[in-house]
Amino acid sequence: MMPVPSAQQVRDWADSCGPLLPLVFFLVHTLVCVTPFPRTVFTVSAGMLFGPALGLSLAIAATTVSAVLALLLVRALDKDRVRARLTHPTVRAIDTRLARRGWLAVGSLRLIAFAPFAVVNYCAGLSSVRTVPYVIATFLGIIPGTIGTVLLADALTNHTSPAQILVSGACIAIGILGLVLDTRLATPEEDLVPEVAAEPEPVRP
Repeated sequence: MMPVPSAQQVRDWADSCGPLLPLVFFLVHTLVCVTPFPRTVFTVSAGMLFGPALGLSLAIAATTVSAVLALLLVRALDKDRVRARLTHPTVRAIDTRLARRGWLAVGSLRLIAFAPFAVVNYCAGLSSVRTVPYVIATFLGIIPGTIGTVLLADALTNHTSPAQILVSGACIAIGILGLVLDTRLATPEEDLVPEVAAEPEPVRP
């Protein structure tokens, strides 16, 4: 696993960027999260450094662009070689869900980060999910969790109100509820119950 920077390291890096910080943050967030780096580090940093409005805009935009870049990168590479490296049970579970639900699985997997962001990107790249539905599902799926995380991070700076904390909790709850509902919905394969034809009686002479 890649090393996670401390809060002080993030602040030092931010101070060194000066007025170009938002642009540099967007570029670094986008490129680094193509790799298996924990996206939550950038989401929390966005809330602490930029506050709710700009922090949310940067986090959501950079996350979406990063997901698209990862998808296109995997599809540009040798898929068989990439698939051979993704052998963890979590990867197989995500791959199975994508095969059954397609872009709907992308949206549900984005709601709560129990599934690593980069792993979902790679598995989607190996699947037949189309790019436009993938982008839309990613954008919509990351919104509740990103809002919740950014607002909570902003609360750590003592610049937020109790109402924002309530909104944060509500967004996280929406993500959890959506994930629970998704797990309870039958997949298309489960909806199709094959009819068993009655065996014909043997013809007696």
